[in-house]
Amino acid sequence: MAIDVGQVAPDFTLLDQDSNPVTLSELKGKKALLYFYPRASTPGCTIQAKGLRDSKVELDALNVVVLGISPDTPKKLTNFINKQELNFTLLADEDHAVCEKYHVWQLKKFMGKENMGVVRTSFLIDENGNIEHVFNKFKTKDHHQVVLDFLKTL
Repeated sequence: MAIDVGQVAPDFTLLDQDSNPVTLSELKGKKALLYFYPRASTPGCTIQAKGLRDSKVELDALNVVVLGISPDTPKKLTNFINKQELNFTLLADEDHAVCEKYHVWQLKKFMGKENMGVVRTSFLIDENGNIEHVFNKFKTKDHHQVVLDFLKTL
């Protein structure tokens, strides 16, 4: 069952890159961009993260908090942030429970092999905690621009 625009965003608490708990419902009053990505420090994920990093001033002006979610450990996330000079929070979903809540943990096919993994998807959560938009058709290098273009239509 997919998550649809208008429904309440499934709440969660995950550890950030510094092993501090972050709870989605505590962000009410701000928009949140939850972007799910397969793995820190891989080429596509790095391009996507750098685009968001370079758009942070614009996202801040639009009252949007960026939260990157992957099945990595907090330590891997810290390394990714430091190496790429990221300026937003990354969350560790090591058991992929949150990925499953958002229906982005799916069977994927890569180079003839099938395995479970994160399907790159982003959810814009409104100030009241509801799903405002789902981004699932974008290239990693354009992700930040697709998000900004949508936000500017609101």
